Amino acid sequence: MHDVNQSPGAGPSAQQSAAVETFAYDNAIVRNFIIATSIWGVVGFLVGLIIALKLVMPEFLNFIPQLSYGRLRPLHTNAVIFAFAGNAIFVGVYYSLQRLCKARMFSDLLSTLHFWGWQLIIVSAALTLPFGITTSKEYAELEWPIDIAITLVWVVFGLNMLGTVFKRRERHMYVAVWFYLSTFITVALLHVVNSFELPVTFLKSYSFYAGVQDALVQWWYGHNAVAFFLTTPFLGIMYYFIPKASGRPVFSYRLSIIHFWALIFIYIWAGPHHLLYTALPDWAQTLGTVFSFMLIAPSWGGMVNGLLTLRGAWDRVREDPVLKFLVVGVTAYGMSTFEGPMMSLKNVNAITHYTDYIIAHVHVGALGWNGGLTFAMLYYIVPRIYGTKLYSVKLANTHFWLATLGVLFYAIPLYIAGITQSLMWKEFTPDGALRYGNFLETVVRILPMYWLRIGGGTIFLVGSLLALFNLYKTAKSGVFQPGEEAQAVPLRALPEKAGTAWHRALEGRPTQFAVLTLLAVIIGGAVEYIPTALIRANIPTIATVHPYTPLELEGRDLYIREGCLGCHSQMIRPMRAETERYGEYSKPGEFVYDHPFLWGSKRTGPDLHRVGGKYPDSWHFLHMKNPRSTSPGSIMPAYPWMYTDKLDDTHIEGKIITLRKLGVPYPDGYEQQARADMQAQAAQIAERLKGAGMDTSADREIVALIAYLQRLGTDAKAKPEATQAALLPNGGGR
Repeated sequence: MHDVNQSPGAGPSAQQSAAVETFAYDNAIVRNFIIATSIWGVVGFLVGLIIALKLVMPEFLNFIPQLSYGRLRPLHTNAVIFAFAGNAIFVGVYYSLQRLCKARMFSDLLSTLHFWGWQLIIVSAALTLPFGITTSKEYAELEWPIDIAITLVWVVFGLNMLGTVFKRRERHMYVAVWFYLSTFITVALLHVVNSFELPVTFLKSYSFYAGVQDALVQWWYGHNAVAFFLTTPFLGIMYYFIPKASGRPVFSYRLSIIHFWALIFIYIWAGPHHLLYTALPDWAQTLGTVFSFMLIAPSWGGMVNGLLTLRGAWDRVREDPVLKFLVVGVTAYGMSTFEGPMMSLKNVNAITHYTDYIIAHVHVGALGWNGGLTFAMLYYIVPRIYGTKLYSVKLANTHFWLATLGVLFYAIPLYIAGITQSLMWKEFTPDGALRYGNFLETVVRILPMYWLRIGGGTIFLVGSLLALFNLYKTAKSGVFQPGEEAQAVPLRALPEKAGTAWHRALEGRPTQFAVLTLLAVIIGGAVEYIPTALIRANIPTIATVHPYTPLELEGRDLYIREGCLGCHSQMIRPMRAETERYGEYSKPGEFVYDHPFLWGSKRTGPDLHRVGGKYPDSWHFLHMKNPRSTSPGSIMPAYPWMYTDKLDDTHIEGKIITLRKLGVPYPDGYEQQARADMQAQAAQIAERLKGAGMDTSADREIVALIAYLQRLGTDAKAKPEATQAALLPNGGGR
């Protein structure tokens, strides 16, 4: 059994005293990441509160486009995941890795480059997402130059971590280091594969993948970003800080081994559970379900190991805010990792997916698990690196209760809202008609729950501000120690004992350990993606499906810019309630030219896949200008800037060329015809709008968006001969 308390800072034996080396841990980089975690955390929580308010007051701060709901939502998720939790991960890694390896970080320069590089990426996200510069892929919205920067900074982090591991003075890598290594390797793999895209301009690209394949790769990434960015590094943090704070060794070394390898092998297969009932092939959905359900065992292995490490120290949990946050964090992890596998079951998924139940689920994880461990870590580290005591234990305990109650007041109403809305979507009258045929009826019913969510979010934010004040006063009361002196014997003075168990021996070989980790995580992704990409039978083609016209393509890019898929899905599931409400269920062959896919993951508004031709142009014109004029009670914001802003069509030729390179069958040379076709189609729409009494210029953004909305889902209903006659190379005829 490992005893983490014997590793960092333990004095050398008398026999080894001649070889003792004196060195200093780098606390400056830890402090810098603590400051970044604190600032970005408040920013992320505040933006979350703003978009929660927008869901009940749609025109709140909607006077400029950059503050619209669709643009702020990805800013919120990126801020919480990569700015708050990301910086928190680096706090934990830089503090614990040095002490577990009994070595200063490999390179101060790499530490500095990592810190400032990561902050610049966050600032880049904050500057691009509100301006609608996005790939639209959830948790991977940043455009290609920033993706490249992320790769470079992540490599810097990895080199620094691996260098520290290789120059360590501790023979065996402790459990936390296993999780840190798996985090670096897998996140690099996920990010690079999911970010394959072909640039059109400096800030515009199209995904390398299309439709079903794009969806599979995206949720392979999306689910495993949760696994290897929000779970494994925090498990490493848990394995370091619970033994340290409680003064107890890890409960079971063998359980650590089993749950580590089982977790990283199984997790990578589970992505398709985000795509149940979609156009993804059934075999891939089933694989995702099976492996998702199996995840309960290794996930709970980690939770049990963490909680049982506290055996004999539970009396201190009543008084110590660090232990309190750790206990709540690990408990929230257990709850989230029970819910996840349950929601991967098709019958449960049919109720929870697309609803606010998912929002509650992810916030229990983000605020409870990641937030709990982060605040525990900050309360533990800050007094130590400033050589003082926590300014106010009472204030920290107050923060604990505000954070806990905030999560409960946030999540419980949304669980109720999600189930309520899902049941209303599916309810039929005895005559066989939908009881709530108007989608708005199901939205209005849950608005009180949205108000309760605002209350919970406010409580959590207030608690976080108290924490910042407490940590600031703690730092002010002490003296910062940038270099914390320590002593240890070098690794060469610690020969490995004969007859060491195989895993114990593996822990002394970081290269082999990293290679095995890579193999464990790469198998699942390869098994799921390769057949989907190579076997054509997985995605049957549909003769009437054809590329978007230039104007529709521009409209689709505006749809992406405004984040419309954050509230609307484009995937009608093969369920009676959905086909009754929306029309024919979605087929995989309908999305073969979609770079990227736009299926969405939440329905604040109705599905739009069959909205094409359902309403006249004039209805869309009025709806986007004032949603309440066509849909009384709607919580959709207005988009007035699309009526005044001229469509930027300067890159249409480049878009056509780029998509052709990705396999979209635009004829050679069509880019020279594209602009004329676009203007002709826009003129037709503007003429129809004028006929309905709505005067607008054909070159306004709203015209292009209407063109795209009118196209959605119509291909499957078109006749082949009509399609060929109406479209390319003179697509303006539509």
